[in-house]
Amino acid sequence: MRVAVVGAGGWGTALADLLAAKGDDVVMWAYEAAVVEQVNREHRNDLFLPDAPLHPGIRATRTLAEALDGATLVVSAAPSHVVRGVMAGAAAHLAAGALLVSASKGLEPGSLSRMTEVLAEVMPGRPVAALSGPTFAREVYERQPTAATIAAADHDTACRAQDAMSATYFRLYTSDDPVGVELAGALKNVIAIAAGILEGLGLGSNPRAALITRGLAEMTRLGVALGAKPLTFAGLAGMGDLVLTATGPLSRNRSLGVELGKGRRLEEVQKSRHTVAEGVGTAKVAVALSERTGVELPIAREVARVLFEGKPARQAIGDLMERALKREASGTAA
Repeated sequence: MRVAVVGAGGWGTALADLLAAKGDDVVMWAYEAAVVEQVNREHRNDLFLPDAPLHPGIRATRTLAEALDGATLVVSAAPSHVVRGVMAGAAAHLAAGALLVSASKGLEPGSLSRMTEVLAEVMPGRPVAALSGPTFAREVYERQPTAATIAAADHDTACRAQDAMSATYFRLYTSDDPVGVELAGALKNVIAIAAGILEGLGLGSNPRAALITRGLAEMTRLGVALGAKPLTFAGLAGMGDLVLTATGPLSRNRSLGVELGKGRRLEEVQKSRHTVAEGVGTAKVAVALSERTGVELPIAREVARVLFEGKPARQAIGDLMERALKREASGTAA
């Protein structure tokens, strides 16, 4: 199969390596000229996936037309805030009948759209599925056993994507709830930042367990309001990805939160990194969705205040704890 992976960050690179190892003809589009040169010359991408020799069959290019030429599978793996621009540029080069798989875990600023909604707008009428779940790029690259979810409203599209993306160590389960799968994949990054803040403050296991549990309730509440199925949030794309991202040492969002908890400012932390922590942008979108739907998202709102208003992290935790006492309910808890 001829595959285009659009986006050469750590996740896009790991997926390109997975697909090439399956025997697919893989071309990866990268924004950075240095990445293209190193992939083609040394079969490495040290900027985004260091110390990881890649399958020699992977080719890289900065030209979308070259990347998409004849591709029957197109994996969209750019950061969420640039997906619209990048994939709009790719639309003219998309082969008839090509399957789109969105692998970006984020929501678009401004429009508040999910990534498959963005793809449907810039590439209308194309079959599109969303890939999400507990998937650190490094561990997928290392062939560690991993399970994730591939979701599409159309069952046949989900099955096509499942067959195309699965490997012996990469087990995919289909879902008919792309709304829930995509919202879970994006919103858990905000909760992971909060979990990192707790760690940076020196807090322990009790507050982390409470945060993850209440974070899941918050994610579910918003998801249901937007048309998602509540059980999706109990699965791989919901609880699975939330636990991984809120506790795992490879989580960019958790590690950013750790630095915030230690008192560093967002701008200072971001200047020291070349990778994107999707939860930063998603925190703003989550607050906007909260206002649009009337769904209360106290954790996301406090994370946004720490990120963008300079609110001290310890004060944010205190304000969460001092909210009016409530009853715990299942599924869409208040």
